[in-house]
Amino acid sequence: MSWEYPPVVIGGLGRHVHHLCEALAAAGHDVVVLTRGPAGADAGAFAGSDEVRAGVRVVAVPEDPPEFTFGEDMAAWTLALGHSLIRAGLRVLHGRDGDGAAQPWQPDVVHAHDWLVAHAAIAVAQVADVPLVSTIHATEAGRHSGWVSSRISRQVHSVEWWLANESDALITCSASMRDEVTRLFGPGLAQIHTIHNGIDTGAWPYRSPERRPGPPRLLFAGRLEYEKGLQDLLAALPRLRRRFAGTTVTVAGEGTQLQWLSDAARTHRILRSVRFVGRLDHDELVAALHDCDALVLPSRYEPFGIVALEAVSAGTPLVASTAGGLGEIVTDGVTGMAFAPADVAGLTAAVAATLTDPDAAATRAQRARQMLTDEFGWSQIAQETVGVYAAAKRRERSPLRRPLIVERPLPERDPNKPVTTTDVDDPPV
Repeated sequence: MSWEYPPVVIGGLGRHVHHLCEALAAAGHDVVVLTRGPAGADAGAFAGSDEVRAGVRVVAVPEDPPEFTFGEDMAAWTLALGHSLIRAGLRVLHGRDGDGAAQPWQPDVVHAHDWLVAHAAIAVAQVADVPLVSTIHATEAGRHSGWVSSRISRQVHSVEWWLANESDALITCSASMRDEVTRLFGPGLAQIHTIHNGIDTGAWPYRSPERRPGPPRLLFAGRLEYEKGLQDLLAALPRLRRRFAGTTVTVAGEGTQLQWLSDAARTHRILRSVRFVGRLDHDELVAALHDCDALVLPSRYEPFGIVALEAVSAGTPLVASTAGGLGEIVTDGVTGMAFAPADVAGLTAAVAATLTDPDAAATRAQRARQMLTDEFGWSQIAQETVGVYAAAKRRERSPLRRPLIVERPLPERDPNKPVTTTDVDDPPV
């Protein structure tokens, strides 16, 4: 179960689930994906679909008629999605396919990807009486630097806690995420397995880095959200332009903080040096990776960072913070240049080192490409995931009380952080 699956892809989660499911199917496993249809599409615009793609049965549901908008009614929208997925799951279990024919189907395991499918995954696993495996791709506390003081953040955190504690096995994509899940949702959790995200190197063709004529070109690819740290790259750009005249940044991605980041570029007087190009399709992103001097990932919070693997596969020099899983991918001075999260001076120095010596940057990129061994291949990741499925046993359930969420006053306002409704909709307790 996943709230993202192609063609509905928001970020790395959708790509992860897609590649994992197709690798599982290629290995001979019977895989059904329950997901949603196009954003905002009710049954009048999208009747739902039930089709087999690359060996994977994909059941996509429309949104229910009540008017809920994800950005404004997150809890209600998520519950409504859960209802739709539960109905779809029951149809699959009871054996009604897209043509109404009876084909009973019994899963060996239910695999949930993140909190948005928690209600449906817990319900279907209970009805089918099979183990529930959950991959925790990120946490609300992590996205907000440890703070869950707002009403919406508390709600999301409590659903994450519930999913983690209901699961019979847990998967995280990095050791740092494993530690984060243990700290936030333990004790008493099922075993946590660390399985890295993967990369299909054939889809990200390698091109050896080379000196390019003209001013330096930097690329940022990711969601336009505070935790992705683009604001730090924008703050560093004036310093970089003083040293490397004409340096530009191309920003590939969408998100809630587009206007705030555009205002930040204007404040730093670099608006003409920054191009916000929106979300790029696969071929456009490959071309952008081949055309830049470095991909800069200044994340303040990053469970893994699948775009880093995509850049490595494409041969693009990598400059990244040490946040979360990025710190497990990039070895400073060996496979890329690294810096501490939120360290604008460190970011500036890391980018400058990359631009000053393109030959050394190319050597680091080549070493990074050699790192992409079978450990990051989807067939290996699917095999490890099947091992988690096989070992998972449905645990004895006991009633769960609501989690005790430690309330703390909101931290002093960071002037570089955008104000959102989740920051102010409830007073601190």
